[in-house]
Amino acid sequence: MSGIYIHIPFCKKACTYCDFHFSTSLKYVDEMTDAICTEIIKKKDRVADHQIGSIYFGGGTPSVLPTAAFEKIFNTLTKHFSIASDAEITIEANPDDLDAKKIKELRQLPVNRFSIGIQSFFEEDLIWMNRAHNAQEAEDCIKRSQDAGFENLSIDLIYGYPLLTDQKWLSNINKAIEFQTPHISAYSLTVEPRTALASAIKRGKQTPVNEEQSAAQFITLIDKLKEGGFEHYEISNFAKPGHYAVHNTNYWRGIPYMGIGPSAHGFDGQTRYLNVANNAAYLSDIREGRLPETIETLDLYDRFNEYIMTSLRTMWGTSLDKIAADFGKVFLADTLKSIQPFVERQWLINEQDHLTLTLDGKLFADHIASELFLIPEDHR
Repeated sequence: MSGIYIHIPFCKKACTYCDFHFSTSLKYVDEMTDAICTEIIKKKDRVADHQIGSIYFGGGTPSVLPTAAFEKIFNTLTKHFSIASDAEITIEANPDDLDAKKIKELRQLPVNRFSIGIQSFFEEDLIWMNRAHNAQEAEDCIKRSQDAGFENLSIDLIYGYPLLTDQKWLSNINKAIEFQTPHISAYSLTVEPRTALASAIKRGKQTPVNEEQSAAQFITLIDKLKEGGFEHYEISNFAKPGHYAVHNTNYWRGIPYMGIGPSAHGFDGQTRYLNVANNAAYLSDIREGRLPETIETLDLYDRFNEYIMTSLRTMWGTSLDKIAADFGKVFLADTLKSIQPFVERQWLINEQDHLTLTLDGKLFADHIASELFLIPEDHR
């Protein structure tokens, strides 16, 4: 079944490291909600059977939306699609939004999963990141959500930033395990261009990211979560058995999804749809009856490279049989040749015609994938 991703482009504050599309002005929340509903209706026929297995509200910070806005969006979705009874329906949330009142209201909606942006349980780290919540709220919102019946929780953590000593990182991991959330996502801090962090580093106001520190903390993360009963099923994602994120796992497996809202992407297996990453332009296009998107048709090489990039990040790995069936023997032969240096270096394992990363290989996942990519010139 297909998925639907809905981008909510609003945040209370701008985190120093974030380059996702958002606005800190909530002035146009109502108009944006109406526009999102209009886009859903305009795109309803892109899901052939109208069967939906997952819905994911990302952002931005979806939890800043008033409950009435979610109700309007869900009413539109249920009117135009058949949502599976066991569909995973996730809202990304910041801890400061998940007070008792908001959780109770969301409990009345079809939402059955929160992805909570904890990032750290240390006050000074949250201040450094310019997060909207504090350390106490980070802990309280998890307990409050669990007490209200939201057992399917995911929490986000960040590592590899200058303030995070190894001792503090170990404390963050242990605390996450103690809360018994079935899913943990953890990301190495990346300095993205055009962010406050990048500017501060350039001006010498912030310490640059230490890649060795980040790699060591990644290894600690893997070891400790394995001890805690988690499976490392994707480079940045860990879950108790049976609690993989359905929506994101479908991304990595190439299952079609529809993207709604400013900057959202959609994919139908052959074509990628990219919405404009500008709130005013998005609203203007919807208002004037246009879909605010550009269309990118993926050729055979694009689809191959995307398959390599996404599949190699998972514990299920890259299927050589799939490469042969979907892309042909020439692509298979090139892949078998390209993997040899990484197999010899013990970064890749070829077992039962599946390629998977070793522990050392996971430190170089993006590099390995890029070395396996193919372009038309390779076959001339």
